[in-house]
Amino acid sequence: MPRVVFLGTSAFGADALRRLTGEPELDIVAVVTQPDRPSGRGQRPGSPPVADAARELGLRLVQTDRASTEPVDADVGAVVAFGQMVRPPLLGAYALYNLHPSLLPRWRGAAPVERALMAGDTKTGVCVIDLTAELDAGPIHGCARFEVGPDDDAGWVRARALELGVPLLAEALRGRTHGEEQPAEGVTYAHKIESRDRRIDWAGNAVDAANLTRALSPHIGARCELDGEPVTVWRARAGPGGGEPGAIAPPLQVACGEGVLEVLELQPAGRRRMAVADYLRGLRRAPERAA
Repeated sequence: MPRVVFLGTSAFGADALRRLTGEPELDIVAVVTQPDRPSGRGQRPGSPPVADAARELGLRLVQTDRASTEPVDADVGAVVAFGQMVRPPLLGAYALYNLHPSLLPRWRGAAPVERALMAGDTKTGVCVIDLTAELDAGPIHGCARFEVGPDDDAGWVRARALELGVPLLAEALRGRTHGEEQPAEGVTYAHKIESRDRRIDWAGNAVDAANLTRALSPHIGARCELDGEPVTVWRARAGPGGGEPGAIAPPLQVACGEGVLEVLELQPAGRRRMAVADYLRGLRRAPERAA
């Protein structure tokens, strides 16, 4: 039975770890993740989701920012949303298999789920690859494809990727797969989501605005202002219509450069996430303009 070290940090990594512990013929001997870091408004030290999952599962936990220079003794490694560059001596100490939620070579990089949805992709998937020095470019050991509907958000895509991808990862860790080189054509990069990427562009296409909203839900959300007040938009849909970009019609339909975005769920600053009807009930007058 292979001795497996799991390297991950994010909530996606934590969910992968939980699923992987249910796979037979694997012995997870250690979990490696990032150190606790300040988070939230109070900047109190917070554990990475993978650290919380490892404690919950009773697994040996190693928190370090020097994972590459201090490899854990193991036969093979699983890397899922780790957030550290993996270099020698860890890279080369044993086989490392990375679970990546896209149809490689499309959307290599930090934010494959978000970039796929922002681009309006109707098909995506999950791949298990050899971790190599070149970013997300290793040979593919397993791949699963699935359809993406117009209402599917990033949370749904990640859940589906884990459902299909973790069994593929387990097979690679057991040594039952062989890698095939990625195609040279079709490479795209999923750059990290920056603050500016979260802003809704009312001068653009309503379909693009709807895609942005579902790409950033349920984890960080899209941003805008309604009558000057900042809000996070969690759910919206595009429809036909027109008007001056940013103008609002009841109940909360915002004109875009092309089409109209109907906001369905949002969160005012400092308040909870809520349906538009609840938001409007708490106002003296409905907002008239989005920016």
